[in-house]
Amino acid sequence: MNGRFQIAVHIMTLLTVSEGEQLSSDYIAGSINANAALIRKELSNLRKHNLVSSKEGKAGGYTLAKPAQQITMAQIYQAVKQDSILGEARNAPNPACAVGKNINKHMAAINTGIDDLINKKLGMQSLADFSKQFQ
Repeated sequence: MNGRFQIAVHIMTLLTVSEGEQLSSDYIAGSINANAALIRKELSNLRKHNLVSSKEGKAGGYTLAKPAQQITMAQIYQAVKQDSILGEARNAPNPACAVGKNINKHMAAINTGIDDLINKKLGMQSLADFSKQFQ
């Protein structure tokens, strides 16, 4: 687990409450209190997932790619999630061991179940609904 989801939600909420105003990566970084390069990397990822759009130039910046009501918290999660929510062991288990030969398969099932629960819960809330807490 890492902080990418929280950073992405912070970005998306900030863009929502700015009501269409173009925000610079420096402004967003200041709100998050993080390095602007890190924020630009996350903005690039959110743009790749069609959640934000950008405009270059002096009057440029970032805005939501679509209305906040049409973006679910699950979509933000999907944009930033890691392959395995619980992490994965770096070593390869012993295939001659009764546990070792099947542990990865069973851990994958747990990961899938947790991911499904997270998506279900987050899919029930739009970014607009979440952002109302900050207005």
